[in-house]
Amino acid sequence: MSMTMSEIFSAMATTRRHNKIAMTFSGTVLELQRKKEVNALQEECALVYWGDKKCPDNIELVDVKNIGDLEHFTDIIINELHYIEPDFVLFKDNLYLENKRQTRTAGQPDLVVEIWSKSNSQYDRAFLQNLYATSEITEHWYIEQDSNDVICWIGKNRLEEQHLSNVLLSRGGLEFDLRYLAI
Repeated sequence: MSMTMSEIFSAMATTRRHNKIAMTFSGTVLELQRKKEVNALQEECALVYWGDKKCPDNIELVDVKNIGDLEHFTDIIINELHYIEPDFVLFKDNLYLENKRQTRTAGQPDLVVEIWSKSNSQYDRAFLQNLYATSEITEHWYIEQDSNDVICWIGKNRLEEQHLSNVLLSRGGLEFDLRYLAI
């Protein structure tokens, strides 16, 4: 079980550009890890949520502050929840829990990044955006793989759009320099 903060998770995808964008996010955080500001995990992240994808009105990210029996949750409940594998997840200040095998994580991330491609259906895009918006403290960004636009949200509130041609800045003050990937 873990309730530490400052962890990142990054999943690999199918296209070269997609992987470059995801790895650049991870590389930035790895530099912060060397400075002992965050800890980085390089394996895929299974982020669990309450509810079922078939009922999108009843889904939400897990708020670990509301978990009573932490041991029971990390031993049993977390393994039974539905999960997603975002392209990039950062826990900097927000709490999270992991199961014992560290294969599933529960919490409301500080930052989630999804890199869209043409193969992402509108249904899946809407589902993920709706899920991330259930947390008022989670910043979520969406990058169209063939674009420089970064659509930014925190909870249900749309933030100013950012662009890969500039250094990206999270509300938590983290900088991501992906300018060399701008097209």
